[in-house]
This record gives sequence, structure tokens and C-alpha cells, in this order.
Amino acid sequence: MTPGLQLLWPTPLGLHHCPQAAELNPLLVRIFGALRATQLHARGQAPGAFFASNDDLLQRVQLPEWQAFVQFVVGSLRDTVSAANQGAWPQQRLALQVAIEGLWFQTSRDGAFHDVHSHGNCSWSGVYVVQVDDTAQRVQHPVYGAANGVTRLYGPHMATLGGAHVDLGNAYLMPPHVDVPPLPGQLLLFPSWLQHQALPYAGTQERVIISFNASVHDAGGVDQLHPYSAV
Repeated sequence: MTPGLQLLWPTPLGLHHCPQAAELNPLLVRIFGALRATQLHARGQAPGAFFASNDDLLQRVQLPEWQAFVQFVVGSLRDTVSAANQGAWPQQRLALQVAIEGLWFQTSRDGAFHDVHSHGNCSWSGVYVVQVDDTAQRVQHPVYGAANGVTRLYGPHMATLGGAHVDLGNAYLMPPHVDVPPLPGQLLLFPSWLQHQALPYAGTQERVIISFNASVHDAGGVDQLHPYSAV
């Protein structure tokens, strides 16, 4: 390690926009509505303010538009992960294999939310916004305001920051969380260990999102860095 300031363990994020969102999202809303009705009927449940589907959408939806969306997700993941790991991976180009470990949709309305959590058994997670009120209408909510339906990301120091002293010396820790406003067609990628939550949402349209977990491997079967130590 060289003398001077060292910035260790950054938190990489990826933001992407699906170019086919205008045509794709209304189709997904219809498909997810049918899947939700089927799943609720099978469970003997009535519709509620919050719903999460099974995480098998990758296999259940068989449409060309869906396959193109999955390719968009995989390509965005590959680009984000490659950029995040510059300097950590060996210099030679790696052939990557992106594995989607689970993919599901969620709907929320009437103040429903998803509390603080992280995801296990994967290295990256993502949220794709299918439907939500437009920004001007969403932020006018009399209680939630600009936080209505946002995805809130908590810094890795948040768990130990509560009640801690804050002055100019550790101002770099501020803010302890960042809100990502929901925009239809937006894909947010983040490390799976990052604590996050979906804040309460209420609007004229349901908030519909796709969530997923992914792992990234070397296509040759080498996932450890030590075989490259001689590079």
C-alpha cells in the first residue's frame, strides 16, 4: 500500500434504462396481473396492498419481449460488474457467466412497503421499475412526499452509525442513506449485501417492480482470484 489517502471498499451502483420500456412495461403489467390472480387463487388468498410473486419468472414467462428484457438485464449486469471490479480482476479479459438466481415481481399500493433487508446467496441484486405514478404526481402525496415509493439504500456504515458522533471529521459518511426515485424503465443494480428498503407507496397506479438476484462467474469455472496471482 502506497502512502497517502486510501479509499477502501467503495459501494458500486449501476443505473440503466431499458430502451424498449414504453412498449414492454404495459405488456408486463398485463402478464403480471394474470400471474398474480393465478397465484392468489392457488393460495386461496384475496388481493392485498402488497404482493410478491414466486421467484421463478425466468422460466414461467416465455415471450420474445421477455427474453429481450432478460438479455438487457444480463448485459447491464455484465457492464456494471466489470466496471466495479476494475483493478480487482486480472488484466486479461474474462469470459463472464451471469447467473440469475431468482427473479420475481412485486406490487404495492395504499401505503404498502418492504422493510429494510439484504439478499443472500448472490453477489448482485437489482430492481426494475415497471409501473408507478409519474414523478410530479407521486411526490405530491400529502404524507410521503418525495419519498413516496422510492428505493432507499443504506450505506454499509449505517448499522454502526446510529447514535454515533458526527462532526466535520467524518462528514464523508453523510448522508447515511440515498433515495433512488422510481422511474418506469429504470434498472437499479447494487451489491446484494447492501441494506435497502422500498418506502411506503400510495398512488393512482400500483407500484410494480421486478426484483432479482444474480451471481457472476468466470465461464471457465475459475471464480477465485488466486489462480491469477502470477498475472
